[in-house]
Amino acid sequence: MSVFGPVVKIHPVVLASICDSYERRNEGASRVIGTLLGTIDKHSIEVTNCFSVPHNESEDEVAVDMEFAKNMYELHKRVSPTEVIIGWYATGFDITEHSVLIHEYYSREATNPIHLTADTALQSGKMNIRAYVRLAHLSVLCLKNSEGISECQYVFYSAQMGVPGKTVGVMFTPLSVKYIYYDTERIGVDLLQRTRMTPGRTKGLTSDLSQVAGSASRVQDMLTTVLAYIEDVLSGKVTADNSVGRFLMDLVNKVPTISAEDFENMLNSNINDLLMVTYLSNLTQAQIALNEKLVLL
Repeated sequence: MSVFGPVVKIHPVVLASICDSYERRNEGASRVIGTLLGTIDKHSIEVTNCFSVPHNESEDEVAVDMEFAKNMYELHKRVSPTEVIIGWYATGFDITEHSVLIHEYYSREATNPIHLTADTALQSGKMNIRAYVRLAHLSVLCLKNSEGISECQYVFYSAQMGVPGKTVGVMFTPLSVKYIYYDTERIGVDLLQRTRMTPGRTKGLTSDLSQVAGSASRVQDMLTTVLAYIEDVLSGKVTADNSVGRFLMDLVNKVPTISAEDFENMLNSNINDLLMVTYLSNLTQAQIALNEKLVLL
């Protein structure tokens, strides 16, 4: 369930960091909270990183180490200047009364921050990930640029509920959540998926050659599927899809025009460079190990 608004895109490293902070929580702590970092565009909010923030929570009050959160954010900006504070996360299934107080703090750090909840206790049988935003008056502002093309963006106006001057509450509304990953993150995700099939729930890293062989096998399977689809279309068994045809044409155009002999020479040259780098790295490692043994003599 979601309201009309931006889509929250979450990377796997964020979920892994949240689970790690929950497993390392202090004794007696019921949940952990942290800051979400990422980027914001016109139609989506991309969560690329996060860090946990120490806090103490009881039935009557909540205390957050704001100085720690500021220092951590300053350190993150040195590494990734493009990542900004976009909200905060908390482990648990529901939004508590203290969530309103914490959200007020992050509202001073970001414009209409999101609140992410992760059910690390698996109360529903799986780790539900939900994203919320404080109820606000949502407007769509459209302006025309110099070329006459309309560019639209979401504009939020904060809306509070309750009696003015007395008790004031906040209502959170859900947003759509989507999981995305970079190519480098795909390696870790695939490895975690393979652990589901092993009895010990563990799986070691494969060698580079095995990864290349696996990738080549997947590419061959996909090419077989594409060829079978094309043959079915040509024979009239399947109705042609124009969108699929455009994707296939774009794929064919991306393949460089090169002869088999030139491709073989280029591949052999790259393999030789790789072998040379591997040899030099092994030689350096052996010299370092030998130097450590000589120092201990």
